[in-house]
Amino acid sequence: MCAAESPLTDISVLAEQETAPPYASRSPLAESWRSLKRNRGALIGLLVVLCYLIVGIVGQIAFRNPGILPHDYATQDLMGTFQKPGATGHLLGTDQLGRDMLSRLVVGIGISLAVGFGVTAISMVIGLLAGSIAGFRPGWPDTIISAIIEITWGFPLILIAIIIAGALGPGLTSIVLAIALINWAGFARLIRGEVMVLRNQEFVQAARATGVGDWRILRRHILPHTVAPALVMASYYVAAAIIAEAAFSFIGLGAQPPTPSLGAMIADGRNYILLDHWISTIPGLTIVLIVVALNLLGDGLRDMFDPRLRNR
Repeated sequence: MCAAESPLTDISVLAEQETAPPYASRSPLAESWRSLKRNRGALIGLLVVLCYLIVGIVGQIAFRNPGILPHDYATQDLMGTFQKPGATGHLLGTDQLGRDMLSRLVVGIGISLAVGFGVTAISMVIGLLAGSIAGFRPGWPDTIISAIIEITWGFPLILIAIIIAGALGPGLTSIVLAIALINWAGFARLIRGEVMVLRNQEFVQAARATGVGDWRILRRHILPHTVAPALVMASYYVAAAIIAEAAFSFIGLGAQPPTPSLGAMIADGRNYILLDHWISTIPGLTIVLIVVALNLLGDGLRDMFDPRLRNR
């Protein structure tokens, strides 16, 4: 009886194996999503980032049309200053000028995220162009671009920000230009290294052997392979740009009153930190949550795009 059941058992097992979808048949996108789902920290980071993005979009709309929020972020009420969170009509309280903290926080998140993503997008585009040319063209193009990258890394960000603010005046435009002028070099170094490795791969040599031009090879066969590491780096650089913008706004080089920025809001409450701490702690905790979420998401993207880490 046992001998008779064994072949049937083997046949059923083989049938299940044949009907089950093979691991290799999954699409790269499905496999990447499967890897991301296994990383709880990355999922939490993704959820938090998406929530803040929604709030940031509302904040950008409210910055131009303050009427969509219960209170105008710039309206002062000197009879209602320093109201604690939970006060009637003010969920997060009011600041030293009686301005609604919730409205200012929503608009501030929108401004800080816009600066972070905008600066990173500009830096990534410039870094992709410069790094791909330097990595694909050894010789004088690589020498010149690499020298510019090293010189750029030698300048402290605060000095660049002060110079640009002195020329254009303090404000978000000066801060965006200052951060972008430094951050592009990081992307360029990363992309240069990736392109230098990819240009000697067999698929590139095969394309060149068939008569495909260099720039077509770079555009069609090499640059798509650099997008993944660039996106991973971008998640960290968005967080770094948000911190830099908050720091410059804190010292007065960034967003100018009455424009709310998370760094400017922290600066507004620094003189009242012992008695009315929420004016500074609420935007400060917001920055912490955004930065931690972006770093968790960046770790998840790194694991998702790196096959060496995918199965750990």
